[in-house]
Amino acid sequence: MNRLLILLSVLVLSGCAVNPVTGRNELSLVTEAQERAIGNQQYGPSRQSQGGEFLVDRQLTAYVNEVGQRLAAVSDRQLDYEFVVLNNSVPNAWALPGGKIAVNRGLLLELNSEAELAAVLGHEIVHAAARHGAQAMTRGTLLQGALAVGAFATRDNEFSDYILGASQLGAQLISQRYGRDAERESDYYGIQYMVRAGYDPNAAVSLQQTFVRLSEGRSQGWIDGLFASHPPSIERVNNNQALVDELMPALEGRDLVTGEKPYRQSIAYLLETREAYEYFDEAEKAINDDDLEIAMGNLEEAIRLVPDEARFHGLKGDILVYQRRYREAIGSYDKALGLDDNYFDYYLGRGVAKSRLNQTTEARRDLERSSQLLPTAIAANELGKLSLAAGSRDEAKSWFAQAAQAKGQVGEEARTAFTRLDIADNPASYVDVQVYADANGRIYARVFNRSSVPLNEVRVDFAAIVDGGISRRSASARSLPGNSTTDVSSGLLFSDTSTWTQDMMSAQISSISL
Repeated sequence: MNRLLILLSVLVLSGCAVNPVTGRNELSLVTEAQERAIGNQQYGPSRQSQGGEFLVDRQLTAYVNEVGQRLAAVSDRQLDYEFVVLNNSVPNAWALPGGKIAVNRGLLLELNSEAELAAVLGHEIVHAAARHGAQAMTRGTLLQGALAVGAFATRDNEFSDYILGASQLGAQLISQRYGRDAERESDYYGIQYMVRAGYDPNAAVSLQQTFVRLSEGRSQGWIDGLFASHPPSIERVNNNQALVDELMPALEGRDLVTGEKPYRQSIAYLLETREAYEYFDEAEKAINDDDLEIAMGNLEEAIRLVPDEARFHGLKGDILVYQRRYREAIGSYDKALGLDDNYFDYYLGRGVAKSRLNQTTEARRDLERSSQLLPTAIAANELGKLSLAAGSRDEAKSWFAQAAQAKGQVGEEARTAFTRLDIADNPASYVDVQVYADANGRIYARVFNRSSVPLNEVRVDFAAIVDGGISRRSASARSLPGNSTTDVSSGLLFSDTSTWTQDMMSAQISSISL
């Protein structure tokens, strides 16, 4: 116990750092260099997992970045801040360690002014500058007893059934729910940054008031998005109002920016194309309801309204794959990639379609590119199938092992495929055998199939000292279902049941047939 206390004391002393925003001493096991590295490594996969970048209106991203950089310039911590608009209808915004910040187009439609946008971005800047993500990782590391940044466990989140490997960390970070203290700090210092950058801080109050009204209405999009990680409350509204009231006397006479007109001009294309993206959202819902005809109809309308949106063509390709219209699907994915050649899902869908058409070389190329952009269980499972068909068992096992990390149907399929390959290489990892003799001296083996894979035959080799000599027999357990047990008779018998002992008999698995 004393040694543990000493270790923790050393850890705390070595990990103390001054928070650059609050000025308080805090325990931190994540260095600034590690923060920056994590942000750089996770920014790409995180953008991919949230719909990719909103490319049809690049000027909008330029505008958001301009507002963000204006705020970042007056923040208490200089990082490599980046701001991007994501092609996602869910109203949300998030920040990764190191200053990598994203806002969904769905949230931009709900804001009324540049000052409200500044309130959102200032809030996210504080999350990065005040090391809130790094603090969450530090807490996770301590709770797990791990001393390395790479040892974080990924909590369940909406992407955990899909994303693989190190990219799960980004999914955890952007979906985590911050504590009250972190939210209070981000509101407080975010308002200060607004004032320093010349924005009207009253927008931070009106923004929170809007969020509270929407949360009371329980709008599903908001619950899935900003409210999940940044829950609004009357307390936050009141705290913001108190700070603004405190600041306003010193701001009299200053020409503070509200920016309603420039904001409306900047989101004009979003407003103009809103109907098309609503059709897209309805198509996704219809797919989830397994109504592909309605989904396709909605998508055709979306494409008619905005023909140069890659997401529309990509989702159309997904529907065509579900309908097994693989050649048409490839055509849709080609259109999507012609508009955006840096989004994982188009390569993934096209790779699956080409695999079904036995275009194995091109399928592998697309699936590997998809995995480079965002490693997913679907791509890994498909690559495992292609490798197995090509006779590369070890490569197939490697891909299936990656896909088996995932939950859901794909993960289960990959686990089964991996087990079927690995059980022949490592039978002792899946099948146990225990030898015993009954009261009449008959020798049996109890065979345990601990895998989920049904076995056609398990061959057991017996050896026993019977009547002073060694006798050997082989017998088989047939049709052994997954996770089941059966007894196999050796045909051997101790003639004198009073003299045998356990060490006079043995049994081992000699072969397994699937």
